[in-house]
Amino acid sequence: MLKTQNPDFKKTIQQKLKNNHFSHLIGFHLTKIKAGSIEGEMKILHHHQQQNGFVHGGVASTVCDIVAGFAAFSLVSNNEFVVTAEIKISYLNPGIGKKLIARGWVLKAGSKIHFCESEVWSIDGKKKTLIAKATASMAVVSRK
Repeated sequence: MLKTQNPDFKKTIQQKLKNNHFSHLIGFHLTKIKAGSIEGEMKILHHHQQQNGFVHGGVASTVCDIVAGFAAFSLVSNNEFVVTAEIKISYLNPGIGKKLIARGWVLKAGSKIHFCESEVWSIDGKKKTLIAKATASMAVVSRK
């Protein structure tokens, strides 16, 4: 189990989410907040789809980035934050369905970089399909 440096990380993340305007714009919200692990979901709407009716790759990449970033953020101290230094995403299946579920976690927490992974699943009735998987490096930045 990963150790957080902020005992109030859940409250801190909930406060940060209020100002995460892009998450609100696409309708993505967090459902589980644990130290080093985050989950969230969103309804798939028409404006999330590309020309063939699949979830747009940019949407999948965005939610991978959000959950990996907040997973990393859950471990840092109150005078630090994280930013995405690098992300690599693989698209595995078309995103078809009514909802997306995303999960992100920290593989290794470092003093300057947290190495993370994330996955996005589409839900179509009872069928759950892995549509994207990402690896990300989250840079730990001190507040001045």
